[in-house]
Amino acid sequence: MMLQKSLQRDLAQLRHIRLQELRAAIRPERYQQSITRALLAYFFDALLYLSAIAGTLLAPYWWLKLVFGLLAGAAVAFMFVWAHDAAHGALFRSQRISRWLGTIFMLPSFNMYRLWAFGHNRVHHGFTSLSSVDWIWRPWTPAEYRKSSWPRRLLYRLERTPYACALHYILRVWWPGMLRFRGDEKNRAAFRNDKAITLFFFLGFSAVAWWIGGISSWISAVLLPFIVFNYFIALFVFLHHTHPDLPFFAEKEDWAPALGQLYCSSIVRCSRISELLIHNILIHTPHHVDARIPFYHLKGAYADLREQYGQYIHEMRFSFRAVRRIFAQCQLYDYEQHCWLRFRQARSWLSTQEQNGLLTRVMDVAPVVSRQGTAQG
Repeated sequence: MMLQKSLQRDLAQLRHIRLQELRAAIRPERYQQSITRALLAYFFDALLYLSAIAGTLLAPYWWLKLVFGLLAGAAVAFMFVWAHDAAHGALFRSQRISRWLGTIFMLPSFNMYRLWAFGHNRVHHGFTSLSSVDWIWRPWTPAEYRKSSWPRRLLYRLERTPYACALHYILRVWWPGMLRFRGDEKNRAAFRNDKAITLFFFLGFSAVAWWIGGISSWISAVLLPFIVFNYFIALFVFLHHTHPDLPFFAEKEDWAPALGQLYCSSIVRCSRISELLIHNILIHTPHHVDARIPFYHLKGAYADLREQYGQYIHEMRFSFRAVRRIFAQCQLYDYEQHCWLRFRQARSWLSTQEQNGLLTRVMDVAPVVSRQGTAQG
């Protein structure tokens, strides 16, 4: 199977473009920070979350508690996206203000601000879609899938469905990168403090919810929003970098920063109200080209990039049908030919590769960075 000529041409051209050239296409006004706009979004998200939590605790019927719990989970995701921008230094010049406000907004998701930022900023943004380093939503090869145990194959299959994708963030990011990750000696004390703050919040919030309404209030105010948040974030990140037209890379020699940031990041357009609520997080390409752009300028930055590099940018319209199609097509990956395969194609693909003597290497299922437990998302 030969590389698609268009993909081959695009990869060859982008390898010679430096990241600074991409950033030069973005107008200076896209970097201007507005404390007013940042705080308005902050207080709106906080009000939405607190109102939903009040509903989970005070609603007289269990089913109404669950409805408010779903709304609270969505609000937690919105708050997390805001904190994500703060962690990039896109909202405030002061790192202290960013850390204080970002830490507060990550508490309801039980994520730790500095732990998350440590891996996300260095690993994901530094090596986007280079799968030997950036392992988030890294697709397996058919050979990896065949050699894995059936429980691991089952988990991988569940993660790559639009119904259970939350498992990916919980098991690949939150558990190893938040709860278990210790960090190096320089950051260990700060990480430990963040873990202690999050644990204190979880225990205190759980106690209050249980005291007010028992287990039903705890489920609707604490557990359900956590699950909904993980679903939102897992789906967002999946759509950011997974599409039949987006490649992944196994070797650093084949990869380049412009490829990862521009070509391997997507634009997913939604309704205007949806984009407002999620702080334009699905207008993702300009964010990867330069993470210092505030969320309220991402649309303008996208327009700037499109003028010069529109042929390299992948855009789609959000729909549940489109999401299901991407999950169905993007299951396994051939890193040499840069093509996606479905699960049912794995056996015949392996057989053909072995007959032609092309099955030369099997990538390790867990990249080196993943084993160290670096947090990202």
